[in-house]
Amino acid sequence: MTLSNSEEQLMQVLWKQKRAIMKDLIVAYEDPKPATTTIATLLKRMQDKKFVDYIQIGRSREYFPLVKKKDYFSQHVNRLIKNFFNNDAAQFASFFTETTDLSKEELEKLKKMIDLQIDNK
Repeated sequence: MTLSNSEEQLMQVLWKQKRAIMKDLIVAYEDPKPATTTIATLLKRMQDKKFVDYIQIGRSREYFPLVKKKDYFSQHVNRLIKNFFNNDAAQFASFFTETTDLSKEELEKLKKMIDLQIDNK
């Protein structure tokens, strides 16, 4: 299951806040702020997709994520590698390192991370 751009934007707010009522979610947006009904519709769709849930606190609902940001991002990266790089992570790594403006220090850091993963396997 994937999220639309609007849902993903709202999910980013929930991941950051961990738990939030409607007012907190709306305040997190820059102007012009979305309507309460828009946020409510997005939350309902996200709940149907099993990305968020809520608990009732008095007359308010406190929303919280059911999916961890890391898990969602991991799915996206894996889908990207599968769909655009023929399921070849090395092709993805090559593309990433050649097309981004990484400094030598950043490349060294990546190399250390890869070496650590190799050692752990």
